[in-house]
Amino acid sequence: MSPPPHTFGSYRQIEHLLPSGELIYLIYIGCSIAPELRELRLTALKLAGFGGIILILGLAGGWWFVSRALHPIENISATAVKISAGDLSQRINVAVTESELGQLAAVLNSTFARLEAAFAQQQQFTSDAAHELRTPVSVMLTQTQTALNRERSAAEYRETLEACQRAAQRMRRLTESLLELARLDAGQEQMKRMKFDLSQIARNCVELIRPMADERNIKIHCELSPIECVGDSERIAQVITNLLTNAIQYNQEGGEVRLMAQSQKGMAMLAVSNTGRGISAEDLPHLFERFYRADQSRTSGNTGLGLAISKAIVEAHGGTIEVASRPDAGTTFTVRLPLT
Repeated sequence: MSPPPHTFGSYRQIEHLLPSGELIYLIYIGCSIAPELRELRLTALKLAGFGGIILILGLAGGWWFVSRALHPIENISATAVKISAGDLSQRINVAVTESELGQLAAVLNSTFARLEAAFAQQQQFTSDAAHELRTPVSVMLTQTQTALNRERSAAEYRETLEACQRAAQRMRRLTESLLELARLDAGQEQMKRMKFDLSQIARNCVELIRPMADERNIKIHCELSPIECVGDSERIAQVITNLLTNAIQYNQEGGEVRLMAQSQKGMAMLAVSNTGRGISAEDLPHLFERFYRADQSRTSGNTGLGLAISKAIVEAHGGTIEVASRPDAGTTFTVRLPLT
């Protein structure tokens, strides 16, 4: 067996044993490997160069991809900062977002839109509440100041006190309605969960408001089927009474009011309709808004919160309330409640 080769600088030596009879000759063979070494160094330099180029391209490409991926996040963050500063009209540019980030941007835009609507509604509600409270306060101040300007007769003082009493009663009704809405919005108004007959509750409400209908010669027709529901019967009676009162108040003299209750597709359906002048298409979308009045000429004693409270009560029971109307064709309110 020949021993392994040895390298000396740029030369390589190979030892070879050659037997010849009884003698063994050791032959040394050597050659220069400088060309091979130059090729190896050149190859190493090429590999290092290509590796460096690949590393630089990888870093540059990674930086570009990361920057592109973070750009939508920066856009979302910048928009959120503007919104937190008070500019609720800002929206995320969905065109610059892709895939899951695009879906996230769409969800956030929807959330921002609801947030803006809620703030606008709150501001409008505060403004309307202040306006409604200012009216009776102004009446009371005006009446008392007029009475104090000079001595008056007992009848005149009595008239002033009665005007102040009416204003105070209106203010009390308004504050009670506002407190009720605040409790319903905050979920602090606990709804009872008891079985009750919706038709019987409706009949009781009809008897309650019948004197009001008789004053205006309005007939009430009932089509009530026994329906067993689960919920707060007192609150549902409040809704029915409010709908019946509106149906009478905004009806024509000698008109009619129809009250119908029946089970429909697993839901309890109650409808209140009248033969009044109806509601214009422009007013219908705003009818359940707080302080909104479709008939501004007939608002005596009306706080404009009855329908808003009714809607909050129905929704707290997991139901819905809708309105359909046409001018000179009457109005129908439809309440749907789950049976269980």
